[in-house]
Amino acid sequence: MSGLASLTALEGRWSMARRIVHDDGRCDLFEGESVFHRSGPRLIQDESGVLTPSRGGTSMKATRRYVWSADGSRIDVAFEDMRPFHSVPLGVEVYETTYLCPPDRYQVSYDFKGFPNWVAVWTVEGPRKAYRMETQFQRLS
Repeated sequence: MSGLASLTALEGRWSMARRIVHDDGRCDLFEGESVFHRSGPRLIQDESGVLTPSRGGTSMKATRRYVWSADGSRIDVAFEDMRPFHSVPLGVEVYETTYLCPPDRYQVSYDFKGFPNWVAVWTVEGPRKAYRMETQFQRLS
């Protein structure tokens, strides 16, 4: 099976390099790590790192948490408070899905072709936001 084969394949530490390219040309950078750790049958994803704005401003620490769980032939991703976010089928190399949070739209494209290195690209559109966020994940030993 190619692509992401199982939930447990994500367990562990990953370096993260993220570029956030806004429609006005700004490009913010995030460098950090993502740790997927077991909590019963689920994996908790904790992102932490430093966000550096492209046009001045002070770099700041940034964190984010998601909950990943296996459900048959897919992985469900939830927000920290367990609200559903989106799902990813197992065994695919590339997958796209959309999350609607009116009036905003979040579209993600996962690329697992080079797993254990993988990429998530988000395109975000709304009345007050318009950006493309690409995150490269590389397994840390």
